[in-house]
Amino acid sequence: MILHGFTDGASRGNPGESGIGIVIRTEGGDNLVAEASYIGKTTNNAAEYEALLALLDRAQQLSCSRLIIHSDSELMVRQLSGSYKIKSPNLKEYYRRAKEKLASMPFPVEIRHVLREENSEADRLANIGIDRHVRTA
Repeated sequence: MILHGFTDGASRGNPGESGIGIVIRTEGGDNLVAEASYIGKTTNNAAEYEALLALLDRAQQLSCSRLIIHSDSELMVRQLSGSYKIKSPNLKEYYRRAKEKLASMPFPVEIRHVLREENSEADRLANIGIDRHVRTA
């Protein structure tokens, strides 16, 4: 079974209050996972990597033959494909962790850049993660 993962990280202030949203769907469009989390104060790019790592953790628990990840973070997708260099020391560590996790997955993983409109559910969840924290803080 092929699964589709959608990830997004949000930061209000950059750096600022940040959240992540992840969605994992079957090819037929049924949601298997839909999660929103608050991750503290960080940058939007760090939040994008945090979302990817969370998605990979959840996907590893599911049975599938292939995972296609959709992200609207052009920077992260192009860094992971090798077409963009990583300048930030903080992002170098996230990159290392992501590459290590991708290599350990028990099935093939493809990461695709998509437009923000195609990633609206993960974006909504990332903002819910922040909103939940802000309301309770």
